[in-house]
Amino acid sequence: MRRDNQSSVSEFLLLGLPIQPEQQGMCYALFLGMYLTTVLGNLLIILLIRLDSRLHTPMYFFLSHLALTDISFSSVTAPKMLMNMLIFLLTSMAYDRYVAICHPLHYTTIISQSLCFLLVVVSWVLSSAGALVHTLLLARLSFLRGNTLHHFFCDLSTLLKLSSSDTTINQLVILIVGLAIVTLPFICILVSYGHIGASVLRRPSIKGICKALSTCGSHLSVVSLYYGAIIALYFVPSSNNSSDEDVIVSVFYTLVTPMLNPFIYTLRNRDIKGALRIILIIPQLCPL
Repeated sequence: MRRDNQSSVSEFLLLGLPIQPEQQGMCYALFLGMYLTTVLGNLLIILLIRLDSRLHTPMYFFLSHLALTDISFSSVTAPKMLMNMLIFLLTSMAYDRYVAICHPLHYTTIISQSLCFLLVVVSWVLSSAGALVHTLLLARLSFLRGNTLHHFFCDLSTLLKLSSSDTTINQLVILIVGLAIVTLPFICILVSYGHIGASVLRRPSIKGICKALSTCGSHLSVVSLYYGAIIALYFVPSSNNSSDEDVIVSVFYTLVTPMLNPFIYTLRNRDIKGALRIILIIPQLCPL
């Protein structure tokens, strides 16, 4: 452990997951399998979208960036910025589904290529800015209470608990940035799906309801997984949660959810399944 001026901690010890020593071998194999599934599954989605021209649409443009973020999300040790990126991308995808269902005749005009590019750039910039603000504010704090973190990455709330400095400004910024990065996108998603629901109910039919569920089902599943984990981790009072429970919930949104995304978008999506079928058939029709 190094200390600046013999006082402030400059390195932290990550204790990792709350796993018994005799269970580490099994858990290592489990998490390795989850990670490989996440990387290969999301790489497959990116490959299919790139190779199949029928998937060169705004929805799959956002989906390819979501898959790229999922790969990065599971590959880094401090995924806070990427979690914010996911939230912005999910909001963009909700807006895309709203326009597709409520304004189908104007879809290609409203969701243009330039707008898609702008939404992705804004997602990257805002998520990076949020992470940069927290990093700069952490640099001004002193850590004299030890250097042991009961986590497998440098979670912001866990770091602040170790600080011996006044963290009022940090807590205030967390609240403000949290409202901007988590709450506002969530409200936008709810508004988009509120309009979708109202549009379907204005002319209710079995065909219309099935089409809306087919169009939005995958996105709704991913939104529920991400926001369910975020609410459980950040909006449930900390007095009711142990450190071990926080770590377990973090595992869910950093490893489990990115792993499930390829299955959600392939098993429930006819376009993706059709593209996968074509990719698998072409080598058989054109042998070397």
